[in-house]
Amino acid sequence: MQADLIQEARRQAEICNACRYCEGYCSVFPALHANRAFSDGDITQLANLCHNCRGCYYACQYTAPHEFDLNLPAALADVRQDSWEEFAFPRVVARAFQRNGMAITIAVTLCFALLFTLAKWVGPSDGEGFYAVLSHNLMVAIFAPAFLAPLASIAISLRRYWVATGGGPVRFAHVRAAFQSAATLRNLAGGHGEGCNFEDEDRFTQARRLAHQAVLYGFALCFASTASGTVLHYAFDMSAPYGLLSLPKLLGIPGGIMMTFGAVWLLDLKRKADPHLGAAQARSGEVAFIALLGFVALSGLVLYAMGQTALMPTLLALHLGSVLGFFLLMPYTKMAHGFYRLAALIRDAQRH
Repeated sequence: MQADLIQEARRQAEICNACRYCEGYCSVFPALHANRAFSDGDITQLANLCHNCRGCYYACQYTAPHEFDLNLPAALADVRQDSWEEFAFPRVVARAFQRNGMAITIAVTLCFALLFTLAKWVGPSDGEGFYAVLSHNLMVAIFAPAFLAPLASIAISLRRYWVATGGGPVRFAHVRAAFQSAATLRNLAGGHGEGCNFEDEDRFTQARRLAHQAVLYGFALCFASTASGTVLHYAFDMSAPYGLLSLPKLLGIPGGIMMTFGAVWLLDLKRKADPHLGAAQARSGEVAFIALLGFVALSGLVLYAMGQTALMPTLLALHLGSVLGFFLLMPYTKMAHGFYRLAALIRDAQRH
């Protein structure tokens, strides 16, 4: 990791530790105030515990033009981003995506879409609906390793993070506390539950928390939709396409709408946010990830709506290309932050 980023974050953390004005804010400050000195691992843990709500910045009396020049959200964001790149496997992909995220996302999606367009000529495709274009077995052969390989990469990354931050044995109580915090996005509610200052400077708002929840629960519904379709196919011999009142559609359509709406909302909030309070060098990667997530959801909805038209094969190729790109790029995009934040929350639960 870059020593200068760690050192600057350590300098600011030491000043914050002496001041303690923000003691009642997010989980970062109780963890920060529990230490008198900060190792590199401590700073990395604080950085990943931070949700960049920015409330501490607008409450701070030591920001520029004060000589201390504190900007703790940006300092921790830089360390956090650097830690994701350092722990990623392989590292070179993570660094490339953060700096050229949009170009990589578009190129990967279009290339995979072209491959799916050509793949319809490989093997029999005698099913109904989408399977009339691309066989079920071919889809499984492509997406099963594309789903498992990124999970293995993330597991390696989290192992590196856990060792670097000095994590100990995990108990069920630690995991339960972390999931409770993650499910409610408690740290985006601010110290007093009024929200964060992400897009409106010193005005508190719950917008970022609600947008994240729309994406989070929309993604969960879409995942449950896919899982239910898998169960119906293999356990009950019920193949797609499924009707509007089937479980996959009852889960997937609301999930897709929530993901699309949440992604558009997050992009708007990102546009309004002050780039100097985050990791400016990673902005391209962050915007690209949100756009990709929104496109996956929107293309799925459009594909369902126009699944009986002549456009279906093209729409299917674009949708599957974006989904495959999402999975393969997942360890190197902002999607990884969910895993790191959960690990940081588990690590913080061990402190109590």
